[in-house]
Amino acid sequence: MAAIYLLEQGTTIYKDYQRFIIYVAEKPKLEVPIREVEQILVFGNIQLSTHVINACLRENITVLFLSQSGQYHGHLWSEESTNLDNQLIQIERRHDDYFQFNVSKSIVLGKLINSKQLLIRFNRKRKLAEVEKAIFGINQDIDSLDFVDNLDSLRGYEGIAAARYFPAFGKLITNSSFSFAQRFRQPPTDEINSLLSFGYTLLFNNVLSFIIAEGLSPYLGNFHYGEKQKPYLAFDLMEEFRSPIVDGLVLKIINNSVFKPKDFEIIANTGGVYLSTSARRIFLKYFENRMNEEVSHPDVQSIVTYRHAVQLQVRRYKRCLLSSIKYEPFLRPV
Repeated sequence: MAAIYLLEQGTTIYKDYQRFIIYVAEKPKLEVPIREVEQILVFGNIQLSTHVINACLRENITVLFLSQSGQYHGHLWSEESTNLDNQLIQIERRHDDYFQFNVSKSIVLGKLINSKQLLIRFNRKRKLAEVEKAIFGINQDIDSLDFVDNLDSLRGYEGIAAARYFPAFGKLITNSSFSFAQRFRQPPTDEINSLLSFGYTLLFNNVLSFIIAEGLSPYLGNFHYGEKQKPYLAFDLMEEFRSPIVDGLVLKIINNSVFKPKDFEIIANTGGVYLSTSARRIFLKYFENRMNEEVSHPDVQSIVTYRHAVQLQVRRYKRCLLSSIKYEPFLRPV
């Protein structure tokens, strides 16, 4: 078990010897050996005992605090996970335009290639003209990256490719109960956007945990930026995994009729559409299964899980940071 997801509001988790005990009123207790836990995701009103917090700090188990709908609030991690030497180099690299641009270019290249490959894979049998057009356009965007020489232009091409990709993605939905035409993030305005947002949140949290485990600051990114302090490095390094892990999973779940429209709820004050609590548990099972699917990675001879592939990419970035080895993105095998 790589992660504990605490969704049920009012849940309490406490420690008993070498186990975490998860308790919800009027339900059987669940016991989990501490040695099997890598991270804990806390959604909303969940109570962690002091002994649990101390155990997580001692065992370097990352705890991520999220809103009930999955919005990231913050995280708890051990002082031992902090490496000031690494972070000082990260700060130096923030002023290295050459480093920032080349890492960002590799990230965008990986994202675009993987997005194109997903469209190709799901359109092999359907052969939709709109999807073929998007694939052709993204190929042009990939070729254009050779002539880009600054971050602003790079962000522009990434945005153009996304504008091609998501409408084509929507055309690949075969379940007539659902439709999708455009990406809306905060809040998600329909069921497909809701699944994408929730999946990206889970992916982000996995990337963030590995960044912390490698002794890097998640706040010092390269491609993403903003006025507010956010874990921009996690946003950077999740980009190339969006389509292989989340987008493909969402298409599979929807086209196989795992969910129905009744599994989603509209939040009145925001108009956002979100999975119900029971449906969220189902999605988590599918997401964990996807993270444990096996895939090849050039850094190791044997096949690895997607979760391990994410870890290997974080380590690739760390090597690039510390030794100036070029960062190579993860490319899903065709």
